[in-house]
Amino acid sequence: MQTLLAEDARRRRRSLGVGGLLLACALLALAITGFFDAQRFADGIPALLQLGSEMVPPNFARWQSWVRPLFDTLAMSVAGTALTIFMSLPLALLASPNTAPHPWVLRAARTVIAAFRSVPEIILGIIFVAAVGFGALPGVLALALHSTGMVAKFYAEAIEHVDPKPLEAATAAGASRLQVISHAVLPQVLPQLADITIYRWEYHFRASAVLGIVGAGGIGFELMAALRLIKYDEVAAILLCVLACVMVVDGLGAALRRRLK
Repeated sequence: MQTLLAEDARRRRRSLGVGGLLLACALLALAITGFFDAQRFADGIPALLQLGSEMVPPNFARWQSWVRPLFDTLAMSVAGTALTIFMSLPLALLASPNTAPHPWVLRAARTVIAAFRSVPEIILGIIFVAAVGFGALPGVLALALHSTGMVAKFYAEAIEHVDPKPLEAATAAGASRLQVISHAVLPQVLPQLADITIYRWEYHFRASAVLGIVGAGGIGFELMAALRLIKYDEVAAILLCVLACVMVVDGLGAALRRRLK
């Protein structure tokens, strides 16, 4: 009994030590970034109040000209998600230890996934705008490449943790690698993959609005134009439109997840 109590006490001390270390790191990071500089907050409050007064009331006079950019933003999110799935699933199968054909292939696939994930979509958006011009296409490519790094990682983790017994049974029955994947792996992870995909689509809509700021089309382009002209009442109206669309997209995603359970 004393041994168990001593072990429990050691675990608690270890947990407290780790928690204290994480808290210290968080406080240090906040201090480095100036979070505890009260004077900066005090100096910024008047500017925020002035900006808020210029945004109220929102000006919806040009709402008809925002319908097409909002539709373009939605199309970018759907197209980006579709392209992400197309790229992520093969990479995930190559990056999972139980489906990769060779350890070197596994490492190469994980390196590619990490490379995609390491570049933010806003940087990719700037690169693709320079490469293929303005419009929705660079936004779709930027979303797909960055999200492939995220989604493929989540897919691979889901595949890695499947029940190995169906895989062993299919292999023992003489099934090919493709048959093992299609009959023993994918049926186990499809609900998880669908859940991940829907969450990513919801994220893509919000990211699409931001990518418009760098010239990738959509409502973000209209938002940047209003900011440049210092029309903060229009900025407020556009942000409210984006908020309404985000709520609709989130509602659709939640409904899809319920249907797929």
